[in-house]
Amino acid sequence: MTVKTDYSRFDIHDELTAPEETARLLRGMSDAGGSVSKFVGVLAGSPAAMRGFAKMRHELRGGVLPRPTAERIALAVAERRGDTYSVAQHARTAKAAGLGLDEISRARSWNSNDPREAALLAFLQALFDAEGRPAHHLLEEAREADWTDEQLLEAVAHLALNEFQSLMSNAAALPQDQTDPTILPAAA
Repeated sequence: MTVKTDYSRFDIHDELTAPEETARLLRGMSDAGGSVSKFVGVLAGSPAAMRGFAKMRHELRGGVLPRPTAERIALAVAERRGDTYSVAQHARTAKAAGLGLDEISRARSWNSNDPREAALLAFLQALFDAEGRPAHHLLEEAREADWTDEQLLEAVAHLALNEFQSLMSNAAALPQDQTDPTILPAAA
């Protein structure tokens, strides 16, 4: 059965209602013991969009960027886009990756208590906010903070992946799942 709430603008599919190509993917997720998020349920309405997202996410998960760094990027993008659904999802996964509540809050503002992480986030924020190219010194500062070009390029890819997720989540106006109330207040 498709689920359409007062807040969802698109059907949230399951393996019974999704197009056949994405229904197979959803069945695979369920059979593997995983749950299907509302975001994936919406994305299942477009096999091409779901394949693209799944392939990019899969490849980036096997990359060199540390998981806590990837979660910081996801939180910053979701917060900037006003995507409360993704903020809640990534706050949970950031906690599971070992980030404390203070770091989760800082990440939502493109910041970190760790100077190395802060340098990367400053570069990514400038890239995200820029009308054109960000200031070159921010890239050099990230390099000076010991980020390799491979990590920097992968961080930009994470930025793009999370921008895609936030755009989709906001277009669908996804309703939030039950969340830990300690991780959702707006970033300072």
